Amino acid sequence: MARDPEVVDIDLAEVQELLARTKDRLPPEDYDKWHSLVETLLTLMKLVQERGTTIARLRRLFGLASSEKTADVLEKIGQSQSETAANVQPDAEGSSALPESENPARDAKSAGAEKKAKRKGHGRNPFTAYADACPIAVLHESLRPGDECPACRRGTLFELKEPARLLRIVGQPPLVAFCWNCQRLRCSGCGAVFTARAPAEAQGPKHSETAAAIIACLRYGVGMPHNRLEHLQGYLATPMPASTQWDVVRACVGAPLLVYRELLRLAAQGTVVHNDDTYMRILAFMGKRRIELLRRGALPDPERTGLFTTAVVSIVDVHALALFFTGRKHAGENLADLLRQRTADLEPPILMSDALDRNVPKGHKVFESNCASHARRRFVDQAENFPTECRYLLETFGKVFKIDELCRTQSS
Repeated sequence: MARDPEVVDIDLAEVQELLARTKDRLPPEDYDKWHSLVETLLTLMKLVQERGTTIARLRRLFGLASSEKTADVLEKIGQSQSETAANVQPDAEGSSALPESENPARDAKSAGAEKKAKRKGHGRNPFTAYADACPIAVLHESLRPGDECPACRRGTLFELKEPARLLRIVGQPPLVAFCWNCQRLRCSGCGAVFTARAPAEAQGPKHSETAAAIIACLRYGVGMPHNRLEHLQGYLATPMPASTQWDVVRACVGAPLLVYRELLRLAAQGTVVHNDDTYMRILAFMGKRRIELLRRGALPDPERTGLFTTAVVSIVDVHALALFFTGRKHAGENLADLLRQRTADLEPPILMSDALDRNVPKGHKVFESNCASHARRRFVDQAENFPTECRYLLETFGKVFKIDELCRTQSS
């Protein structure tokens, strides 16, 4: 019979030191596996220590759980859906939670249910969709407005308001280099050199503001790492080293920073605020670098080892402002910093998040509206322990979700 493994009490700083010592002694592929195993164990130990963690939740986190659909969950625990809940299930178009007599969406489509409507566009875009297309005027090769019509010899030609449009899309590197070859003249007598004056568009730093903007959009907008852009630019014979990309963006951050600060102020006035955390790796705060920061006492909270990116979406009037904060602070702490800019006479905002305590800002009043999807998942975890009660709750959640879907469909 296998013995229970011995649990060793070890500090997280010691774990980081152990990883740092073994990094240089193991091949890269072996170290990556070793590092992943340690990270998995640390995550597992943290989850086990959390109150409310269940075996069902652990199985789901490690990809071992089955479907969370109501029908599948009830079948697993030997329950069958009630007749009312069965009528709530979405049809092929995903429409409704209401009875047929009360469902205008189903009534409206019942007449043409046999014919499935074709999707508009089929992937094609009109000319108006290409708002940034470079317009190039093409004059008729032989005719002008006011000329005699060559077809009937009676009328006079006039220009139509709408031209005949031809659209072509060409490819180019994300970053394009231009080289101005300014002519130089040298006197054969005195040796003086005269250089042509460069045009206005050739003036300024080597990397223009537009270059900084596209690098920032690629990195922080669509998630293209600097080293990947470096490889792409190298393939296309316009080199742009990763370190240079960072320097270019940092040099131009002043103007966008003013916009960012105003977005912070506006987001603080939102009526509804969503927030959540996701794990993030920052090399400057990990491994040997973290050990050095600990040695210098440069970490404000040495016991906190996690690194997070907090996403905050604030609804201001009809606009949704998305903000991201990366560091050691949790979502609630970042939201508390944001709400310090909130106007004092405004009502407290509605906070939409999961039910973690660390998502709630300290020192600021909010109306908590926890995520129903997370709540439903908790009942899925307890379905085997309380089958009858969980069946009722899961079916009720199904009605709520379908009515919400119907409202979204009819309001769009």
